[in-house]
Amino acid sequence: MRQLIAFTNKEFVEVWRTSKFIVLTIVFVLFGIMNPAIAKLTPWIMEKYSDSLKEQGMVVGEVAVDAMSSWMQYYKNIPMGLIVFMLVFSGVLANEFQKGTLINVITKGLKRSNIIIAKTLVMLCLWTLNYWMCFGITYVYNEYFWDNSVAKHLFFSAFCMYMFGAWLISVLIFVSTLVTSSAMVCVGTSGIFFTFYLISIVPDFKRFMPTKLLESSGLLTGNLEPKDFVCSLIGISIMSIVLFISGIIIFNKKKV
Repeated sequence: MRQLIAFTNKEFVEVWRTSKFIVLTIVFVLFGIMNPAIAKLTPWIMEKYSDSLKEQGMVVGEVAVDAMSSWMQYYKNIPMGLIVFMLVFSGVLANEFQKGTLINVITKGLKRSNIIIAKTLVMLCLWTLNYWMCFGITYVYNEYFWDNSVAKHLFFSAFCMYMFGAWLISVLIFVSTLVTSSAMVCVGTSGIFFTFYLISIVPDFKRFMPTKLLESSGLLTGNLEPKDFVCSLIGISIMSIVLFISGIIIFNKKKV
């Protein structure tokens, strides 16, 4: 346990020293502000360009926005924030392999499993902090300008997207134990995501797939119910655990 705590602290220091923490905080704060800002500015933008649109034969009526408009923007921006997060941590193990920095700590007795656990914990902590900070900023602004009660199952919907991000972290860690370059980590992680996306095209499999959680914005309008995501949440939890354990097993046998 002492080894794990020490290495986890070292990872947090490294995240701060390399400015990853600052970059992610800025990105997610901006997304949190942009969601209500874009919704608030939409009527003004449409009014400003209404004359030019009329010249092209398009008539723009009165544009009404509410908290739902902002939340829909939130679910468009979060995947982009998640992509930035994955890119920032694509070298979580690859950089260590290339620099050979793991050799010293392993020869000094640090268990390999503690390396994977520590790096996963740091990524989950940063994902949790930044995701819910972004959600909280959007929530406060939406409550101030409009009324969040228009959105149904708001927190459960947000939880579904959070769990999707946690699953992607387990995928990234797993792929990172297989390859030794950041580029290949990105390719491998993307490949696994698109594989599940293609499988989800089959209706009988879709409700079990992680990609089902990307439709959680449908909860806000009432088009979908929480029960529609139970199978996916159970499946994603099991897959995350399997990927995490598999990553540890592979890393224990990998030549550093």
